[in-house]
Amino acid sequence: MFRNKIVVLVFFLLSFHLFSQDKKEAQKLDTIILISNRIDLPFKANSRTINIVSAADIKNSAATNVADLLQQVAGVDIRRRGTGGAQADLYIRGGGFDQTLLLIDGIKMDDAQTGHHTMNAALPIEVIERIEIIKGPAARVFGQNAFTGAINIVTKKKLRSIASVNVEGGSFGQLNKSVTFGEEFENASFVAHIGSLTSEGYRNNSDYDNNNYFIKAIVNKKKQPIEIIGTFFDKKFGAENFYTTNPTFNEYEETQNSVIGVSTTFKNDKFKVTPRVYWRRGQDMFLLRRDDPAFFRNHHITNKVGVETNASYTSKLGITGFGVEFSRYAISSNNLGDRNRTITNLFLEHRFKLGNIVDITPGVAVSYFSDFDFNAFPGLDLGVQITDNFKAYGNVGFTFRVPTYTDLFYSDPVTSGNENLEPESAFAQEIGFKYNSTRFAGSIAFFNRDSENLIDYIRPNVNIDVFSATNIAEVNTQGFELEGAYNFQMAGYKQVLNFGYTYLNDDILDQNKDLSRYSLNTLKHQFVTRFTSKLFKNVSQNIIYKHAERTVGTSYNVWDASVIFNFHKFNFTVTANNIFNADYIESGFVPMPPSNVLFGLRYNF
Repeated sequence: MFRNKIVVLVFFLLSFHLFSQDKKEAQKLDTIILISNRIDLPFKANSRTINIVSAADIKNSAATNVADLLQQVAGVDIRRRGTGGAQADLYIRGGGFDQTLLLIDGIKMDDAQTGHHTMNAALPIEVIERIEIIKGPAARVFGQNAFTGAINIVTKKKLRSIASVNVEGGSFGQLNKSVTFGEEFENASFVAHIGSLTSEGYRNNSDYDNNNYFIKAIVNKKKQPIEIIGTFFDKKFGAENFYTTNPTFNEYEETQNSVIGVSTTFKNDKFKVTPRVYWRRGQDMFLLRRDDPAFFRNHHITNKVGVETNASYTSKLGITGFGVEFSRYAISSNNLGDRNRTITNLFLEHRFKLGNIVDITPGVAVSYFSDFDFNAFPGLDLGVQITDNFKAYGNVGFTFRVPTYTDLFYSDPVTSGNENLEPESAFAQEIGFKYNSTRFAGSIAFFNRDSENLIDYIRPNVNIDVFSATNIAEVNTQGFELEGAYNFQMAGYKQVLNFGYTYLNDDILDQNKDLSRYSLNTLKHQFVTRFTSKLFKNVSQNIIYKHAERTVGTSYNVWDASVIFNFHKFNFTVTANNIFNADYIESGFVPMPPSNVLFGLRYNF
């Protein structure tokens, strides 16, 4: 433990002068336009803490799915219950799994049943152009589920008329197969992907059979481009000890997630208007005993239909963004009942500058919930460009989350929902500094969040088995993040060291000692680093180290690595995970896999 902390401290001290990027990489980052649905800004111009995971980062991550990929981002806590992305919960800066919003090309993928299904919508990494991670309250931009942050997965628009076939196999009977192809026509283009991931499992009842389908098309490109996206993900997996410790249970789960969205953009020199319509469907079937469906079975089907229009207007006074969104949720469940919820959101924000130094963006979102009335989320972003390379920024904002249907109505022998729950709310503040130049780049951010009525499942003492959904007392969460990258040349090739550290402290343990099911597992110390090296023309290596220490005192260190061999149209990869066989648990009662290896072969036509 002491040696690991020394390693973290050394990297922490080095970070102040090792954050560098070469000129080409810095320019490439500056040209990325962040997608906020209304006011789109270059990455360098934003006044929030935002991470960009690029296509190159994805290639060098040694990850095979989005859940594994996001674990390499400081401040993001992915708590998995197995391999292959079968089920994983998403947390940002100590928030709950219901408090982070996931978007696909700007389409909100929130699930009114439970945030446990958020990552079910995550796309295969082969079709991802980049991932935008917005940390801190984002309710005034995206709405109520962006309580502690939001993650937007931006998909590829074209693949230059090529196709690729990928096959991977390795430990635990893992076999991943996929085909990705795209085509450019005179007035249209499309990208499509079909994939299958299977495994016998690394322990009893941990097998899975996951299938994913994706298509994105742009039609009428010459006149008024219309973008169409469609996904369907089907997962079947053994869920041993996902929710219980009873050795006689062999839990099993099947989930489906699909979305269809259509959008277009009208714009001229001053106006930009983007209408969108989408439909998201989720299905979840859980068996407490895999071979005895009659013993205990939950079956839920959720549907969300959304219609929205977002716009911006540029004038001498700055950029004004505004939008309206209407969505309708419905659920049909043998446990939660048949219910529906209607939400209407109005958004307004304005960005203006004082000279060329200060940028200010006040904004507000107003939401109407058919079952929780009106709520407003005001916020403010402020940036000060001290020099061309150095920027200070800060933001404040109110945020809000209504209970899910699981929070309100779920019932089983050890869990009880609560129809009288109040919505969660918080007031968050952040201040940060960014430095970017042709040689150095880095950022540090300090944050604080004062929350009220946080929802958790607790029991009063160990003699009572039932966990009840409860609004716990006020909770203060504070911490800081430090991130960067160091690039240098060796043997004529660029080498890259990425690293980040997050410290987080809250007072939940001081006031909630009633055996919480979720909140007591906060990630207090997190250090992640990836070293991407290249010494030969056709070979590159990646080493990933992750250190985690949680509030309850448990800590673990995990090392992953990969080697990539490039031979013209062929790519051969060897990926090793948990190299030193760390024994650890990320969520609940599920031990993570021991050391394992995956061999992959990709052919590009």
